[in-house]
Amino acid sequence: MALALDPAAQDLLFREARTANTFTDEPVTEEQVQAIYDLVKYGPTAFNQSPLRLTLLRSPESRERLLAHMAEGNVPKTRKAPLTVVLSYDLDFHERLPELFPHAPHIKDAVFAEESARESAGALNAALQAGYFILGVRSAGLAVGPMTGFDHDGVDKEFFGDGRQRVLLVANIGKPGPDAFAPRSPRLSYDDVVTAL
Repeated sequence: MALALDPAAQDLLFREARTANTFTDEPVTEEQVQAIYDLVKYGPTAFNQSPLRLTLLRSPESRERLLAHMAEGNVPKTRKAPLTVVLSYDLDFHERLPELFPHAPHIKDAVFAEESARESAGALNAALQAGYFILGVRSAGLAVGPMTGFDHDGVDKEFFGDGRQRVLLVANIGKPGPDAFAPRSPRLSYDDVVTAL
């Protein structure tokens, strides 16, 4: 076999995994979220910049604040999910680069002095980390429903009023409930995607 990963793990992470739309009432614990983060933090980012930030919405009050900004079709599943996470990127990620990239601390000012550079790099690298996070949730035996159907500016103002973080996506997390998954949509084939030069 070409892959080192066990077929059952391949199924858990990819082939059998789906975006969840319903969840049971079983809570997602702090220990589970910590274990997920402690696994996915090792995924690569440019200059190890690690701009992703996670805002866990556990209280009914925080959830209601989010629901006001969600697209109509995303409201019921977000209201009922055991845990909702706002995934954002930190525009001040460069402040941690001397710690995270210690062999070249000058990168902080040489590459990321301008906010426009941090904006594009932060969004791209946090999106990578969001993908790792989704796989980490699946590796914990949980289902995840990532969503981009919401008012991004509204969520930013609601949760990140100082403007130093920008939302990427919102993810509902928990054990899948009844009829949680839609049928698998088609995927592009290898030949559709790969060009060999």
